Amino acid sequence: MTRAEADRLRAALGEALTERREFVRTVGTHREDGSYVVERRGADSSGHRKVFESVAEIRRLYDCLPESFTAADVERSGLTGGRRHVLVHHFAEHPAFDCELAKHQPLTATKTDETPRSAGGETGD
Repeated sequence: MTRAEADRLRAALGEALTERREFVRTVGTHREDGSYVVERRGADSSGHRKVFESVAEIRRLYDCLPESFTAADVERSGLTGGRRHVLVHHFAEHPAFDCELAKHQPLTATKTDETPRSAGGETGD
């Protein structure tokens, strides 16, 4: 394999491993290194972004939340400020989480089903 072919293969692999999915208020991005980033759509500051080491980490956070939860419930995980609200919206928007917004003031989401929609790459649909 030539160096040029190897460079093209590396670029193709990087694109295959990186996926950005936009929702109404949030964006979820799978990175090459296996991390998963949740951010407010259109945000340009890191104050509206949370990087998880893996998809499993965000799944564990969601699974630990009560059936009905607010941004304050997400704070117990060490998240503060706008990141809490971004995550509540992301859980409600992403099809991998059986959850929907129940109220906007205070921002409240409710889990709609105990069973996750998929066990594998659940945030990579």
